[in-house]
Amino acid sequence: MLSAREEAYILDRAYIPEHCIRLMTFVSGGEPLLMDDFFICRKENWIILIGYPLADNFTCDALQAVFSKIKKTFRPEFISLIAPEMPSSLATTCRENQSDAYFTLKTQKPIIRSSVKRNLRKARQNLRVEVSTNMQGSHQELMHEFVARTPLSKRVQRLLFRMPEFVAAADKAFVLNAWDKTSRLSAFYVVDLEAEGFSNYIIGCHSKQNYVVGASDLLLLELINLSLEYEKNTIHLGLGVNAGIRRFKEKWGAVPTRRYEMCELALKKPSIFKSILSWRQFS
Repeated sequence: MLSAREEAYILDRAYIPEHCIRLMTFVSGGEPLLMDDFFICRKENWIILIGYPLADNFTCDALQAVFSKIKKTFRPEFISLIAPEMPSSLATTCRENQSDAYFTLKTQKPIIRSSVKRNLRKARQNLRVEVSTNMQGSHQELMHEFVARTPLSKRVQRLLFRMPEFVAAADKAFVLNAWDKTSRLSAFYVVDLEAEGFSNYIIGCHSKQNYVVGASDLLLLELINLSLEYEKNTIHLGLGVNAGIRRFKEKWGAVPTRRYEMCELALKKPSIFKSILSWRQFS
């Protein structure tokens, strides 16, 4: 278990979403630990290794060293690993892998394109934005609508439907809501402000049944304003995932800032085990 000093150290040095302690322990159900400047979560025979050292001085040798130490100390059957680069000795043994990049947005004076400004004007005419610390029946209805039309893995669906519990339990998690003039929910974002240096967009939904042009843009602008209020210089918007998601992030000025490599390893025997680390592809 982390000491208060270790927890403060991690949140002060955090620079990727997976350094957010409350979110990672909530999603994994694991025990948070700090080993040789790497944040890890341990649950029974499974280790999640966040291969981005808190000092931000990554080397493959250091990652390989902590990987070996974890195997010797905990003797896990499974290790889920993310890192900016995968050592060749591990890359060849991955049972599942993924390559992408983290997209981040600076909060100071974002350049808003004319097309986005038009969307914002339309959205403001039809929507009211609210920052809340709880989710209700309207969110459940919108989540069910979203899941019914969107191909999500079971893992991501579970994450989405657990967001009301996370928002209620985490003191720096918020839900940004876009309500129309008849008090119907058009869209929402779940965000986390636990890390000292950035805001973390976790997941969001928008309605097709109650679609309003610019709803997602209006919520992103609200996230920028909220981030400035909490003195966050950067917003983490997750991975690139696909062309459509990248276009939305890029039109706001978000750029890929760090490489993301994910590797799943079974150290003892085959299993149907699946990691939680690739949930961000849908955020």
